[in-house]
Amino acid sequence: MAAARVKPGSIEQYIAARPPQARGVLRKLRSTIRRAAPPAAEEIISYQIPAFRLHGILIYFAAFKNHIGVFPPIRGDAKLEAAVAKYAGPKGNLKFPLDAPIPYALVARIVKSRVKQNLAKAGKK
Repeated sequence: MAAARVKPGSIEQYIAARPPQARGVLRKLRSTIRRAAPPAAEEIISYQIPAFRLHGILIYFAAFKNHIGVFPPIRGDAKLEAAVAKYAGPKGNLKFPLDAPIPYALVARIVKSRVKQNLAKAGKK
């Protein structure tokens, strides 16, 4: 019988359970997102992966065997869509290879764009 995976209760628990080669990247990604997001953005675990929420999900991120995944797909900003195109998977979710430099500045741009989108949607409600 396979061992049951423990559901993380926090982003720190999620990171601690990942392989050592991914932990540093995940910590830096978390701090990059935290700096780019407004102070009111909340850290959560959703779908058993880390996420930040502000009037809806800003960004999910997760470690996989060979890459870091960032979700949801980027839409609504043509320049940003062009900037992330080389990282886009088949469904538009981003894959940052663990054996290449992670584009943290690009992640910050993504978060700022998502903040604008979420705040605009929240203002319409």
